[in-house]
Amino acid sequence: MLRRNNNNLQKTVFGALLIAISVVLGRLVLIPIPMTKGNINLCDLGIFIGSLLLGPWYGLVIGGFSGMLLDLFSGYTQYMLFSFIAHGLEGFAAGWFYQKTKNKGLALSIGVFLMVASYFFADWYLSKTLLTGLLSIGTNLIQGIVGAIVAVMVERLLEKRLHL
Repeated sequence: MLRRNNNNLQKTVFGALLIAISVVLGRLVLIPIPMTKGNINLCDLGIFIGSLLLGPWYGLVIGGFSGMLLDLFSGYTQYMLFSFIAHGLEGFAAGWFYQKTKNKGLALSIGVFLMVASYFFADWYLSKTLLTGLLSIGTNLIQGIVGAIVAVMVERLLEKRLHL
């Protein structure tokens, strides 16, 4: 019983650490995109690591809170709810599909697709123009793909060292 509780505590602490890392990376590695008034950042890295190592529910929480807190600290408060949903879905889907298929590429691709699609609708809704939604697709796709590639490399290293 003690071992199981200790393992849950380790997962929770690691998940909280990944939220913090995602927010910090999202603020430090920041490429502004003037046409959408958004940016490309590395918050997806922590989300995908959590999804692969901890599973879909941790991916949901890590993704949702990372995206929301990043928007809060970045001054994009109008996006907070949308980011909670977009990155939460991204994290949950990546974790769920990875658990079911053990195919990291497929799982992360589905997560990226859901994040990109969510931001397409969010940008369209917030700007009231379809063009802004369409313009966000490329930059969000780049952000998701870069996050997924780096996450696979880091996750391989962490998986060997962590016993979660």
